[in-house]
Amino acid sequence: MFALILAGGKGERLRPLTDTLPKPMVPVGDRPILWHQVEWLRRAGVSDVVFLVGYRGEMIQDYFGDGGAYGIRAHYSTEDTPLGRGGAIRQGFAQVPEDADTVFVLNGDIITADDPGTVLESYRRKKAANPSHLATIMITPMVSPYGLVDLNEENDVVGFREKVELPHWINAGVYVFDRSIAPLLPELGDHEVETFPGLAQEGRISAFPSRAFWRSVDSFKDLQEAEDYLRPEVPAAGPANHPAAQRLAE
Repeated sequence: MFALILAGGKGERLRPLTDTLPKPMVPVGDRPILWHQVEWLRRAGVSDVVFLVGYRGEMIQDYFGDGGAYGIRAHYSTEDTPLGRGGAIRQGFAQVPEDADTVFVLNGDIITADDPGTVLESYRRKKAANPSHLATIMITPMVSPYGLVDLNEENDVVGFREKVELPHWINAGVYVFDRSIAPLLPELGDHEVETFPGLAQEGRISAFPSRAFWRSVDSFKDLQEAEDYLRPEVPAAGPANHPAAQRLAE
């Protein structure tokens, strides 16, 4: 099974780390975000990963090489000029065999605790019920970035709440696509804007709601929360001892 990972981000809010690293290679618990993503994808039977690289993409290729040390076959699709996320995915599909009918796609800054096999099964159930179904997107509750103040009818403050779940869902940046979605993606632009609305109107896209731990590592606060979650789970040995991993840590 193939997966595509959008790995070309610069991560401006994670500077100075990203002055010398592409955002997906920022360490979380002493391993790059991409390392965690590869491990996550392997749990769903992914054997081949196409890294969609741009900014400092050579560092990703140097770290993963052919993928053998990490239990995958690694491939690389390079943006010579920015294509947007949809354009990068479309270009990356050129490295996916025609007979690979189901493909995982991830934003390269996502850490999640949900089971990838469950996401995949959700897609397969929808596909079985509707053969024209093309995509399942993982969604996660929107959480208020601010603390909320609770009042009574007399406007007395009766309490405070942090990290309140709002009655809305957001795109979690984890997808399962049918291979035939490729020509519907923009050559230049964003799939969320140019492809997903049309699929929704046609009834060809579904959601997988998840309340498991999820972070898009966009800031140092996100990075700390992801590290706090992963710290007990990161093994002390393994591919991190690969020479390329050691060079990354230097």
